[in-house]
Amino acid sequence: MDTDTDTNTDREMDTAAPEHAPAHTFRDATHADVDALVALVESAYRGDSSRAGWTTEADILQGQRTDPDGVLAVIEAPDSRLLAVEQDGRIVACCQLEHRGEHAYFGMFAVSPTVQGAGLGKTVMAHAERQAREAWGATEMHMTVISVRDDLIAWYERRGYRRTGRMTPFPYGDERFGIPQRADLQFELLVKPLVNPLAT
Repeated sequence: MDTDTDTNTDREMDTAAPEHAPAHTFRDATHADVDALVALVESAYRGDSSRAGWTTEADILQGQRTDPDGVLAVIEAPDSRLLAVEQDGRIVACCQLEHRGEHAYFGMFAVSPTVQGAGLGKTVMAHAERQAREAWGATEMHMTVISVRDDLIAWYERRGYRRTGRMTPFPYGDERFGIPQRADLQFELLVKPLVNPLAT
């Protein structure tokens, strides 16, 4: 997940949820959710509609962010879960969790632009971290973020993630991941310890 340079990012993402915020339901995604999940991820990151929220990648990447095959692969992968978050019967957020030994990988994180800024992103992350710790005994959460997305990385840092400086190349030429609009894109690994509060 990644960001533009909207100066309102910090204020919007750190806004506390309203006192009477809508209830959200967390569940594992199924094959029936694939089209809705693709639409959600695309709306959060690509095209003009994504500019309604702060997570847009429209200025650095065009083309698709994911596709039905990519979402289905996550749903069906062993040691992997794709969490869907519903509000009023509509999927408004999602994230991938993958068990990788002592750590878990966090990916495919998207929050609909129509509900961004109300604290849902923080709620989803906290739920995912708790699931990884309790279900798999994971001691760390790992994620990769496009390194030029400073606002997004700063938001993750406020959630306890740290930059590692470990980079992997962006897959230039593979349009399944989008069409880059600049030549310096790469992924940086972010890591957060998952401490069991009962063990301290």
